[in-house]
Amino acid sequence: MDDHAAPVKKCVADTSRLLKALRLEAVDRTPVWFMRQAGRSLPEYRAVRERYSLLDICRRPEVCAEVTVQPVRRLGVDAAILFSDIMVPLLASGVRLDIVEKVGPVIERPVRSSEDVGVLRPLESENVQFVVDDIAHTLELLNGSVPLIGFAGAPFTLASYLIEGRPSRDFLHTKRLMYRAPEIWHDLMTHLARLVSTYLVVQARAGVHALQVFDSWAGALSVDDYRRYVLPYSRQVFDTARKTDLPLIHFGTGTGSLLSHMAEAGGSTLGADWRIPLDDAWRRVGYDRGIQGNLDPMVLQGPWPVVRREADAILRRAAGRSGHVFNLGHGIHPETPLDNLQRLVEYVHQYTSADGA
Repeated sequence: MDDHAAPVKKCVADTSRLLKALRLEAVDRTPVWFMRQAGRSLPEYRAVRERYSLLDICRRPEVCAEVTVQPVRRLGVDAAILFSDIMVPLLASGVRLDIVEKVGPVIERPVRSSEDVGVLRPLESENVQFVVDDIAHTLELLNGSVPLIGFAGAPFTLASYLIEGRPSRDFLHTKRLMYRAPEIWHDLMTHLARLVSTYLVVQARAGVHALQVFDSWAGALSVDDYRRYVLPYSRQVFDTARKTDLPLIHFGTGTGSLLSHMAEAGGSTLGADWRIPLDDAWRRVGYDRGIQGNLDPMVLQGPWPVVRREADAILRRAAGRSGHVFNLGHGIHPETPLDNLQRLVEYVHQYTSADGA
């Protein structure tokens, strides 16, 4: 770790309402941050994208840091999340892929056989040195104002991209491999668990203050399939990440029926989407864990009174319990009105402040 990163990290940890909430400690007001806040809806981000692709930004530490910090300046959120993509560690380990505009990740050679798994390489830390540099530049630019969240895709979500070759609705090839060739599935998931674990540890050593694991597509699974084919590998990731002593957030979409099982896999805070009431989600994961969520991102397309009504409902369900981080149930949509985002941050802070200010 860079010598200058340690004092910045310590300073933030001592004062941050986000990190206090993730540790289930009392806060002066509920912390707020948004998934996909770095980019998409911000005009200053779109100006950067006119010059650089998403992956170009990831490989340019000064540009990455600027994009990461933009929503902190613009929205007043309580955390920055590193601008990156869950496919970065796969790309760094030699997988040929491209992130296609309006499509998503496209894999040149999908993984569907033991031979395909056999050629996958482990992630070497030197191959993600640009991520370490991204973190160092971002910490310097943040200057202790808010904590920085690092992240990775979970083994199942990465596997689904590798196997399907691109985003999928039915996960035909993924489930076919799970059911027809469990030994190949085991080999692939073992490889990915190690890769994700390595990537999270690299980010922790570089100075991030918390880590989030995105299992974006786990909601496509039944409880039995999640427990049989996914949980053991997610648990391996969290067992390793827990050794960093950082707060760990475990997030998925459409995972209301899986929340207690995801909690078993790991994570000190569980993310809930809008399909399940926040208080119900919290009961399922247990009050010894934090909860993050869970406004429907599409609510932000409505007028402010509707946004406020839905935010009120979430905050009432949280009931002032320590450990709530206000967030969306998924990422910000590119057409989200900035005024709604800014007002929402201010409103949550005011609603949950002890003095109402």
